[in-house]
Amino acid sequence: MTEQNTLAQIGVVGLAVMGSNIARNFARHGHTVAVYNRSTDKTEHFMEAYGAEGHFIPSTTIEDFVASLERPRRALIMVQAGPATDAVINQLADAMEPGDIIIDGGNSLYTDTIRREAEMAARGLNFVGAGISGGEEGALNGPSIMPGGPAASYESLGPLLESVSAKVDGVPCCTHIGEDGAGHFVKMVHNGIEYADMQVIGEAYHLLRYAAGMEPAEIAEVFKEWNKGDLDSYLVEITAEVLSQVDAKTGKPLVDVIVDSAGQKGTGRWTVKTALDLGIPVTGIGEAVFARALSGAREQRAATIGVLPSGDLVTTPIADREAFVEDVRRALYASKLAAYAQGFDEITAGSKEHGWDVDPRDLATIWRGGCIIRAKFLNRIVDAYNTNPELLSLLLDPYFRSEMEGLVDSWRRVVVAATQRGLPIPVFASSLSYYDSLRAERLPAALIQGQRDFFGAHTYERVDAPGHFHTLWSGDRTEVDA
Repeated sequence: MTEQNTLAQIGVVGLAVMGSNIARNFARHGHTVAVYNRSTDKTEHFMEAYGAEGHFIPSTTIEDFVASLERPRRALIMVQAGPATDAVINQLADAMEPGDIIIDGGNSLYTDTIRREAEMAARGLNFVGAGISGGEEGALNGPSIMPGGPAASYESLGPLLESVSAKVDGVPCCTHIGEDGAGHFVKMVHNGIEYADMQVIGEAYHLLRYAAGMEPAEIAEVFKEWNKGDLDSYLVEITAEVLSQVDAKTGKPLVDVIVDSAGQKGTGRWTVKTALDLGIPVTGIGEAVFARALSGAREQRAATIGVLPSGDLVTTPIADREAFVEDVRRALYASKLAAYAQGFDEITAGSKEHGWDVDPRDLATIWRGGCIIRAKFLNRIVDAYNTNPELLSLLLDPYFRSEMEGLVDSWRRVVVAATQRGLPIPVFASSLSYYDSLRAERLPAALIQGQRDFFGAHTYERVDAPGHFHTLWSGDRTEVDA
């Protein structure tokens, strides 16, 4: 047993890059950190490389690792989501005592977190599913952290997590999100918004490249300029860096030698699947996920090039490049706002479904720093929900409604210009359709309800009378009260 005066305040299981970096982050903030990895070689390498950075207690067994932690024991798991996480959880639970806390910092599916929290509660343990955003750099220098789980566990765990999180205006980018799976649910939707954000930035680049005829280095300068205004964000910032990079081997822009097939690890798909179950239209996020899937259909794409007819396309470059660049900027801003609005709608619906009482103001606050989707306008989202916590849609906030007045004409022009040139813009276009659907007085759903009643007697409602109705479509077409 380790002596009491050398016990660790927190332990980290899993010493791949994310786990190593967050362990180092804790140590840099003055905490004694226990570290363990299933492969002892990794633990030895960690201590050789980083042992001088702070006070670490390495262990070669789970039992020794648990024994090196002060009570209540706090163990942060940073391993691959899925069966590996369950295996580590059970090993820790067998060695721990009632009141101890197990934290899963991976990208676990929130329903798994709900199950795990119930299983650990039955054993007297606290289980916390904590979304951690910011990648390798964030883990080391300050991520955005979204812990769920029992509120009581945050009294012990919260100060530790807040100490290593990013800070904006002195405020930690970490807060208790809600019970059981709330933290991982919110992180899932955060990643879904990230998918839409990345895709629509890609579409903006594609338009500037192939409609305005600009080269990557020129476009990089455009993104650098955009990052000084309303679009100020981490993703716009790194986009400029990526587009500035020249390939050392060929001398070409690096973006031109990267295969145009985007990978994905699952959180975007989970966001869309969950939204479907909740009945929330996250169209921009959905199109971003499908765009990645389509980019990966390389054999199918190759078979259609030069084969599928394109129609009569506009082939001349944009005449007024400066005006078009500004239109794209405004359309990008509008589409990003739509994606955030959809994401917050899904979080609100999920919170109601599971009784989590997630506060959107908290999310906008902790996403301002550390995380991948950090952006300047998150401050405006905080203001929006402070003004009206029951806001039906982020787009209805007076500030964002006013912003849309200056964006929507550009948005429409960009979608038209892309369509005329045969350039795919799934998120730009679907987000505009979503916006127009919200503001439409009538939707074609009336006809769909008539069709459903015709073939399945599913009934419909009337605009001039309460209740549900069914028409006897064959014969005398008589309407009956259902």
